[in-house]
Amino acid sequence: METKSETVDTIRRPIRGAQAPPKKQIKPAGMTSGRQIAASPTAVVYCEGNFAQIDGKTANGLVRHSQAYRILSVIDSTYSGQDSGTVLDDAINHIPIFGDLNSAVAHEAVIPDTLIYGMAPSTGRLSTADRGVVLQAIKLGMNIVSGLHEYLSDDIEIANAASVRNVTIRDIRKPKPSKDMRLLDGSVTGVKALRIAVLGTDCAIGKRTTATVLARALNAKGIKTVLVGTGQTGLMQGAKYGIAMDAVPPQFCCGELEGAIVAASEAEQPDVILIEGQGALSHPAFCTSAFILRGSQPDAVILQHAPKRAHRCDFPNMPMPTSSSEIALIEAFADTKVIGVTLNHEGMSEDEITDTVAAQSHKLGLPVTDALARPAAHLVAMVVAAYPGLTQRPPVAAI
Repeated sequence: METKSETVDTIRRPIRGAQAPPKKQIKPAGMTSGRQIAASPTAVVYCEGNFAQIDGKTANGLVRHSQAYRILSVIDSTYSGQDSGTVLDDAINHIPIFGDLNSAVAHEAVIPDTLIYGMAPSTGRLSTADRGVVLQAIKLGMNIVSGLHEYLSDDIEIANAASVRNVTIRDIRKPKPSKDMRLLDGSVTGVKALRIAVLGTDCAIGKRTTATVLARALNAKGIKTVLVGTGQTGLMQGAKYGIAMDAVPPQFCCGELEGAIVAASEAEQPDVILIEGQGALSHPAFCTSAFILRGSQPDAVILQHAPKRAHRCDFPNMPMPTSSSEIALIEAFADTKVIGVTLNHEGMSEDEITDTVAAQSHKLGLPVTDALARPAAHLVAMVVAAYPGLTQRPPVAAI
């Protein structure tokens, strides 16, 4: 049987057709007012045992920000009955956590449109237990979205089940054919917008979150900003432009990213293009930061660092670098400059955040802030201090 599946175009220009999650009118069962709610497809995010943890970064990101899907709930029996915002950021967001899929579905008036696999395990593979949940969701008629390296649309059992129920499997990391990919041609140097890459000292450290907060804040100040996504979560959230970097053959990574940036520049005419970072330039397990620096040729870099993280994520024998050593490496590797540092405050008290911001700023001679624990205005000030020529106008919609 043939399965309905979606290969995500790694250069995401304004999305149309099968690539775009369908917009629709949702009328909850039992609604007596006759009012219809225009909304994105509804989604339950599966994150068993990993919500608010490093491997749950996809779920974490989706409950904080999602344009493509309306997130209804999270599945993680560890926090069943709690509010996901309270668990993640100590702030209520009214997205509940349930212990299993049945409970999440029973909470809604109609069956949700989509189950999103909200984890990014180091194996990139589906466990036996997770497989059962995916098959259960398909049986209920829910579409599936996955960012795993293992393509669910290629799995015979899952593909057949999806075909029977006529549901879609969206494999975020499934690249287009290499014959359709592009090599770098230097056209990124003609982009007029200021290009800022948000890099980090490790993977799963908050680069995407900081970039998202900064994009919103700049747009709110009238500095038209486009965020180019480079990973599965950003594309799931609804990034209009971007590629899943680790799904692209190395030969094409720089060219594909360049193409996404040029497309964003030509279509949107922004003042600023933010490029989401991946991994870390100093991390021996990842090459993505090197491709990002080469493909985007950023005017500037903002560095995300977790002062209390003792070792690299998933690598207990690999100590974390210092922010100063990462800055030196970035500026030696690329013709760019680091204009500020942002903190991931995991394991830190409020007093420690305050002290670290002051100490790091003094040591590095750069502005330092925390995208989640400090006002977003501090991020904007970081950019405007480096580029005072940026013109602030009436607020614009985030792109």
